[in-house]
Amino acid sequence: MNTLVLVANAGDGTISTLRQADASLEEVTISQVGDGCNAFVVDHARDLVYAAVGDGVVTLRLDRNSGALTEVSRRGDTGPLVSLDLAHDGMVLAGASYHDGHATAWPVADGSLSDPVGRAEHANAHCVVVVGRFAYVASLGEDLVAQFVIGTDAALTPLDPATTAAPEGSGPRHIAVTSPNAYLVTEFSAEAIRLDVAGDGTLTPAESVRFDDPAAGLAHSRFGADPRAEHLRWGADVHVAGDFLLCSERTGSTITSISLDQQGRLREVAAVTAVPTQPRGFGVSHDGSLVVAVGERSSDAVLFRVETDGKLTELDRAQVGAKARWVRFV
Repeated sequence: MNTLVLVANAGDGTISTLRQADASLEEVTISQVGDGCNAFVVDHARDLVYAAVGDGVVTLRLDRNSGALTEVSRRGDTGPLVSLDLAHDGMVLAGASYHDGHATAWPVADGSLSDPVGRAEHANAHCVVVVGRFAYVASLGEDLVAQFVIGTDAALTPLDPATTAAPEGSGPRHIAVTSPNAYLVTEFSAEAIRLDVAGDGTLTPAESVRFDDPAAGLAHSRFGADPRAEHLRWGADVHVAGDFLLCSERTGSTITSISLDQQGRLREVAAVTAVPTQPRGFGVSHDGSLVVAVGERSSDAVLFRVETDGKLTELDRAQVGAKARWVRFV
């Protein structure tokens, strides 16, 4: 089976299209998208890709045969965005702005963004994830996750309560949701925190597990620190892969596999795998059996198989652009 994998390269403003077939990974093409190409989200039904570039969002059409991306539209006044997700079958786009401190939602028609409707102010908003009619925003600056109903008109209506707290100084960063569980990773403390998802969409923190490599001897980080220079924890991305929660840590350049029980609760660390240097983002195949990891300080995308014991076995490598940050199987 042939599957496309997209990788956003912030350093040269491109998206690399790779082809994964069984145990192989090969570069297909590379498309120029725009300076600072960062987060992106895929509308699979329409083969549209929404990518954050500079202070805007560009919509691209994916040709699944050639792998090429062709611009459809561009909106240049969204501000810098570090996370994007789609709601209501691709009719609403939600974004999080770390630098400007907000989450915003736009109606979408034929791939073009209309004027924004929903907006919520949260310091250093680092991630927005949409599940059904609910949207969740991780605020690194406020140590919380904000929770909303996201309307078909792109309105953001806070739930009651409007937020759920993370540990003080932990730095909430990315979220993965597989109801009835949500998983939050923190940047400064490198913790994976499971949260129960209630029927009304509200989140309640449950257990947590540290995911930095114990052998690295990393200390707790803080806002404004240089993790590499000071040898500090630097949590980044999170995805569910079958019976494991995978979490990336950038200082040690690892992905940690945490076992999940049948209810999705966190158990023990099953494996720690070395990956390309400074792994800000990685992607998991739709069936949870494969991982493609990239690093901001590496030119390689690496294909791994997720073993039954949680270990990641390298299968192949392919070249990508500079400062690779975001990965999606499409």
